[in-house]
Amino acid sequence: MRTILLNCYQITGYVLVGLLIILGESGELTADTKLIIDAKQEKFVVLALGDSLTAGFGVDEEYSFPSRIQVKIDNENLGYKIVNAGISGDTTAGGVRRINWLMKHKPRVVILALGANDGLRGLSVDEMRSNLESMIRISHENNARVLLAGMKALPNYGKDYVEKFESVYPELAKKYELVYLPFLLEGVAGVREHTRPDGLHPTASGYKIVADLVWKYLQPMLKQSN
Repeated sequence: MRTILLNCYQITGYVLVGLLIILGESGELTADTKLIIDAKQEKFVVLALGDSLTAGFGVDEEYSFPSRIQVKIDNENLGYKIVNAGISGDTTAGGVRRINWLMKHKPRVVILALGANDGLRGLSVDEMRSNLESMIRISHENNARVLLAGMKALPNYGKDYVEKFESVYPELAKKYELVYLPFLLEGVAGVREHTRPDGLHPTASGYKIVADLVWKYLQPMLKQSN
């Protein structure tokens, strides 16, 4: 028993010596040690910039596609956190007004998922293009890569409008060499069991499909960034 106690005291002594070395004579963390700890605790950021489809309209937060992607990130220990910057009803113009402020998060990746409301309201496609370009450029100026999520327009405004609207996303993706997801709601929009009565906003099962689709494009970006 005495031998065990002596061993315990000896181990405790080693621990205290180690703490003194780390803390320094003042008993406080040194500046260098704080920087090391902060660096290890800080996670890189993925900014999900969007509208109600990003915010998770109609479901609890945990079922939104950004929250579901966070689970995938954590399961693979990739060291990123998702910042959900989705606001219901937002347009590309709203995204332009917000993006400089959102850069405070210093994202490494921006999931740009705006334009659906522009299309629903029949807003100017030229202005939408300009707004998306502004957000892409601001992201790049802040050293963030962009995952561009394409949207589709309803046929209400005619064939010409739809074609012009839907051509914006692949053209910008090519111009700026972006990772491009052709349609955010692929396999969800118009599918009754995965959408709310409006046929557009996903249910919990729909958001799971969206998350899996986004992850297909996002995961390689995160691994490459690491």
